[in-house]
Amino acid sequence: MARTQKNKATSYHLGTLKAKLAKLRRELLTPSGGGGGAGVGFDVAKTGVARVGFVGFPSVGKSTLMSKITGTHSEVGAYEFTTLTTVPGVIQYKGAKIQMLDLPGIIEGAKDGKGRGRQVIAVARTCSLIFIVLDVLKPLGDKKIIERELEGFGIRLNKTPPPIVFKKKDKGGINVTSTVALTYLDTESVKAILSEYRIHNADVSFKADCTADDLIDVIEGNRIYIPCIYVLNKIDQISIEELEIVYRIPHSIPISAHHGWNFDDLLEKMWEYLNLARIYTKPKGQLPDYSSPIVIAKSEATVEKFCNSIHKAIMKEFKCALVWGSSAKHQPQRVGRDHVLMDEDVVQILKKT
Repeated sequence: MARTQKNKATSYHLGTLKAKLAKLRRELLTPSGGGGGAGVGFDVAKTGVARVGFVGFPSVGKSTLMSKITGTHSEVGAYEFTTLTTVPGVIQYKGAKIQMLDLPGIIEGAKDGKGRGRQVIAVARTCSLIFIVLDVLKPLGDKKIIERELEGFGIRLNKTPPPIVFKKKDKGGINVTSTVALTYLDTESVKAILSEYRIHNADVSFKADCTADDLIDVIEGNRIYIPCIYVLNKIDQISIEELEIVYRIPHSIPISAHHGWNFDDLLEKMWEYLNLARIYTKPKGQLPDYSSPIVIAKSEATVEKFCNSIHKAIMKEFKCALVWGSSAKHQPQRVGRDHVLMDEDVVQILKKT
C-alpha cells in the first residue's frame, strides 16, 4: 500500500485494502471464544470525576511523576519494567477529585499483545485524558511509535469524531452526498469500502473533506477519541536552547519529575484538556458553598445533570433554579432543567411546594 501511487484510478483498490486491514485488526483485538481471564492487577475501580492514564516506554519516569504528584508509592527503579500492574492514585485539583493511573511501560508491538500491551492499552481506553510520558532526549521517535500503538487499538489522540453521517437502510443502494469537495474519496471508493463490510444500502453524508480512514472509523464505530498531553520528562539533562525547541512540540509540557520542575503548568494544562466545570451550591438564605464544588464535564453541564450529581431524587421535586455567574443573562436568572451552566456558576435549586 505504501508503494502504491495514490490517484483516482487506484482509490478503489486502496479503499478496499484499508477496509480489509481494519476488519483484520478488529478480529485481532476482539478474539472470539473464552480465551483466558482478564489481566490480574489491570482492572481498577473508577473514582473521582475524571481519570488520567500515564502511558510510555519503560524507564521514562512515569512512576516518579506519579509519586511526586499524588503522593502514592509507585515502585521506582533504574531498570526497565519496574511497574508491572496498574497503580492508582488520586489528586485534588481546583476542588475536583481526579484519579491518576500509572500503567506498566509499553513496548513496540504492544497493540499485537507484546509485553501485556493489550491490557495496558485497554485500560488507557477508559481514561478521560492520557499523559504520554516521553524521554526529552528522544521525544519524537518514541512519540510516533506510541501513537501508532494506541491508534492500532482504536484510540484517536487529540482528534474529534469525523463529520460523517452514516445511516444504513433496507433498499435504494449507496447514496453519497457532501457539503464540500472531496479530494481523498469519490463515490466508487466509498462503495468499495462499504462493500467490504457487506453494506450495499446506506446514506453517507460528508460535512468535511474526509479520508478513507475517517470513513472506516465511522463504520467500525468502536473508536475512542481522547485528549492527550505529551509530558517531556528529564529536562534537567538538556540545555536552555534545546528546551526552547522542545516547547514547540504541540500539546506538550516539558518537566523534570525528579526535581519537580514545571508541575504547575502540567496540572493547569491537564485541567484545560479535561474540560471540566465547577458549579457551586447555594442553600436558601445562606452564602454559596465555595469549599466543595460539584464538578461535571462542560459538554454536559446542564441544570439537570448538576441536580443528578447531587442526588437522583432532586429532579422529582424540581421547580426551577436560580443561577449566578457567566451563564446567566442577569443576576440571578431563573432557569429550567435544560439551562447550560458555565465554570464557577452558583446555583440555588427551588423545589415544588
